[in-house]
Amino acid sequence: PIFSPGYDPSMFFLTGIPGLEALHPWISIPFCSMFTVALLGNCTLLYVIKTEPSLHKPMFYFLTMLAVIDLVLSTTTVPKILGIFWFNSREISFNACLVQMFFILSFCTLESGLLLAMAFDRYVAICNPLRYATILTNSVIAKIGLVALARGLLLVLPLPFLLRRLPYCGSHVISHCYCEHMAMVNLACANTRFNNVYGIIVAFFIVGLDLMFISLSYVKILRAVLSLASKEEQLKAFSTCGSHLCAILVFYIPVVLSSTVHRFGRHVAPYVHILLANFYLLFPPMMNPIVYGVKTKQIRDRVLLLFRGKSF
Repeated sequence: PIFSPGYDPSMFFLTGIPGLEALHPWISIPFCSMFTVALLGNCTLLYVIKTEPSLHKPMFYFLTMLAVIDLVLSTTTVPKILGIFWFNSREISFNACLVQMFFILSFCTLESGLLLAMAFDRYVAICNPLRYATILTNSVIAKIGLVALARGLLLVLPLPFLLRRLPYCGSHVISHCYCEHMAMVNLACANTRFNNVYGIIVAFFIVGLDLMFISLSYVKILRAVLSLASKEEQLKAFSTCGSHLCAILVFYIPVVLSSTVHRFGRHVAPYVHILLANFYLLFPPMMNPIVYGVKTKQIRDRVLLLFRGKSF
């Protein structure tokens, strides 16, 4: 292809949502609203957990990690997306694109690992309540967090290097709002089979294994809860898992739905794929603080106290 004399081969261009360009200003309203709620919600959650000594417990340490992950995922993607919608700022350097893609994939992997760790936390709390404090010590929680982080970074790290070695001799236009892995792979003018296979293996390894172990934890939790004598005890035990179950559904349903449509929805309009891909990055960071704020009494009471104090 012949490019203009001022063309920079290291620059790529994001299209936003192809087919809905005229609606970008309107689409930006829900995107901006979800981003604002995610920022306020997760920052409030972090502040409440930090300032309330009664919340310095294993479950809330995991929740702190979840809030940090959600903040990173939101700030890595949404400002650039809003830049496209509001200012038509579509340019992004190849290196910046690889960095953005690495952060998105590694922190999605990290969030999946953390949801698995939180399932283990609920399993210990219900099945071994007397040993809860001795099993989930601060050092154990720190190690779990580091293992989840290392797994996320190490599994995703090869992807930017695999993309970097490919030639991009054709179009540099990425048909997406952000630097999505497969959208970049499709631009390469070389054999990308290894990239495709590695991407599928990583996705299956993360989502498949994590969901399997989470399900196993909840089977054991269900058995333990159903063995309790009274209905009141059963409901109390189930209520401690309510927030975590909601967080699992909020994270995995959009991921599975987006992956299913991407793999099998050949006749689905491209903008549907892109809206779904954006949804699974925007929805969990917005919903997690709401879910935990509404369903966890200690957080709910502390947040109400915080806002009542500010209103006087």
